[in-house]
Amino acid sequence: MTQDVPLADLRPRLVAAMLPNVPFDGWTAAARDLAADAEAIDRDIAAMALPDSVAMTDAYTLRADALMTAAMLAAGADTMKIRERIRFALRTRLEQAAGDREAVRRALAIMTLPQNAALGVRTLWRTADAMWRAAGDTATDFNHYSKRIILGGVYSASLLYWLDDDSEGHAATWAFIDRRIDGVMAFEKSKAKAVNALSWLPNPARFVGRLRYPAV
Repeated sequence: MTQDVPLADLRPRLVAAMLPNVPFDGWTAAARDLAADAEAIDRDIAAMALPDSVAMTDAYTLRADALMTAAMLAAGADTMKIRERIRFALRTRLEQAAGDREAVRRALAIMTLPQNAALGVRTLWRTADAMWRAAGDTATDFNHYSKRIILGGVYSASLLYWLDDDSEGHAATWAFIDRRIDGVMAFEKSKAKAVNALSWLPNPARFVGRLRYPAV
């Protein structure tokens, strides 16, 4: 009985069943009702699980995060070199959505509406966080945030490129991802060199402290 199943468990089922209809009906009640019928889920319960397009796209990206995480863990992504972890995460996410590009396009159109800006930011952060966690990242300091911001930027740029990529096997997208990762790695190396180069400088806070509180 679907009324005994938690709504959180119904959402990914409904989303999966909606995907064939989304290219025609969009992320709408019509697509949801067809999915509910296909899954033998009461339409009223389905409406409670996915009441509107915002809830539908949020559930879609959450499901995609879970599928990507499962694939990364199964492949042992946390044992790869850092560059390969990120490349694998990005490729996996896009490859898993290869058959649903129009659904992705429609979801992105919803998330980029001004009134849904918070949804777009939340789902992008969640995806970047899922990628890093599946890659074995355990950072809790400032790097925790900077890594996710940078990867979120790389993912969003790659996603937009992928949506319009008609190259065979999406070869152009994979090359685009490689260039983006190369740019990030070069930046990280430059940042590390800058930090090391400045490490010999005196601590300004300590210097100011001495001015205020001179040693006796």
